[in-house]
Amino acid sequence: MTTDRPVPTFDDDVDGGRKLCLICSKGSLDMAYPGLILANAALGEGIETHLFFTFWGYEIIRKKTMANLQFTAVGNPASHMPALAAALPGMQALATRMMRRQIADLEVPTVPEMLDHIVAAGGHLWACRMSADMMKLKLEDLHEGVEGVIGATEFMEISAGAQTLFV
Repeated sequence: MTTDRPVPTFDDDVDGGRKLCLICSKGSLDMAYPGLILANAALGEGIETHLFFTFWGYEIIRKKTMANLQFTAVGNPASHMPALAAALPGMQALATRMMRRQIADLEVPTVPEMLDHIVAAGGHLWACRMSADMMKLKLEDLHEGVEGVIGATEFMEISAGAQTLFV
C-alpha cells in the first residue's frame, strides 16, 4: 500500500539526532500515561526527550498528587459508562482502583516510577512558569527530576527543531 501523505524524516536534522517534546496539560490518571509512555519509548530509541508540564499536567509532577492521580468516567465517552452512573458517589474511586489494577497487571510502573525512569534514561522534565505562579508552586513542590520552572519562550528554544506533541 502506498500513500501520498508526507512522512516525517529526521535525516536532515542539523544536530544529528531526533528530538521529541511533549506538552503535558492534563493531570488525570488516564492522561498522565500517554505522555510518560511516549517519552519512555522515545528515550529507548535514543531520541532526545523533553516533557513540559503545564496547567493540570502539574498534577503529574507535583509531589503531593503524582502518586494519587484519579480517573473519572464523567464526560469521558471512551469509558462506556452512562453519564448518570459515572456521576454517582464513589464511582471515581472505583474507576480509579480498577484502572490502577489494570496498569499494575500489565506491569507498567506507577507515575512516580515512570518519572524516575524517564529522568534516569536522560529525559528532561520542565515545569511551566505561568502555571507555577497561578498555583503558587515552587520547584521544591515538584518531582526531584524537574530541571526548572521555565516560561513559554524558554520552552520554544528547547523545542526548536523537535517533533512536538500536545497530550
